[in-house]
Amino acid sequence: MLTLRPYVPADAAAWDALVARSRTGNLLHRRGYMDYHADRYTDCSLVVEREGEAVAVFPASSSGRAVTSHGGLTYAGLLSTAALRAEATLEVFTQMAAHYRAAGMRRVLYKAVPRVFHSYPAEEDLYALHRLGARLVRRDLSSVVALREGYRFSAERQRDIRHARQAGVRVETGGDLAAFHALLTEVLQRHDATPTHSLDELRLLQSRFPQQIVLHTAYVADTLQAGALVYDFGRTVHTQYLAASDEGRRHDALSLLLGELVGNVYADRHYFSFGISTEQEGRVLNGGLVTQKERFGARAVVHDFYEWTL
Repeated sequence: MLTLRPYVPADAAAWDALVARSRTGNLLHRRGYMDYHADRYTDCSLVVEREGEAVAVFPASSSGRAVTSHGGLTYAGLLSTAALRAEATLEVFTQMAAHYRAAGMRRVLYKAVPRVFHSYPAEEDLYALHRLGARLVRRDLSSVVALREGYRFSAERQRDIRHARQAGVRVETGGDLAAFHALLTEVLQRHDATPTHSLDELRLLQSRFPQQIVLHTAYVADTLQAGALVYDFGRTVHTQYLAASDEGRRHDALSLLLGELVGNVYADRHYFSFGISTEQEGRVLNGGLVTQKERFGARAVVHDFYEWTL
């Protein structure tokens, strides 16, 4: 028999253990990451158990009569172990619907985990959503390099990398997080945007996950030219933030930095994710941005959002 219940803080250790065993969970879904901004969201996460043992968790938050999986995460969805099979997943979704309806909820925005972040096939949830009448309401386009396949840097990208080396750009792991955040803030301000994370938040998260949140930097002499904050999920690594100064762009410093990360530092992984290049909830593609990623050999993976009426 499967049962589900609301998550409580006493479940944190068991939650993290389940995420580590799951087919789709990663750093983003650990409570130490999710809860850094717990004051901004009303948590309504669920724990799914079979005979008292957790077999799945559902990261979720609520606003009004809507549930999102989860409001503070790029993607989440039902995170399950191999013990949760197709028919059992259908039962879990039926119970989830009953639970949230009883709590006064009317719909769920389900942000499915893209398959490049799966450690083992795990799309029973998408079938369950189809069976329950959920509809696709948003699709973002992300760019990913398949590191174990025959990817190639374009001729333009190889030229940029050579230029950076000739300009004396050097690449390092580590660096001043405050200097990088200041550079990132300056770059985003040109687009009327700000970093999702404050400097204090990034310092907190990096202190909690020092092996998985890693800053890589590019310098000429002692001047920071570019940086990449990487989330290391194991099989897949993801560039959470990228930034280059005006001088760094002239020197093609970010091209050299990313070339080193893709071709050397993380070459033994399965996928290198550059993140999305879409705007306005997936309705607009930033052609210049996606082209820059494609020149590293990246190609498209979609991030899907489903609206499930309860």
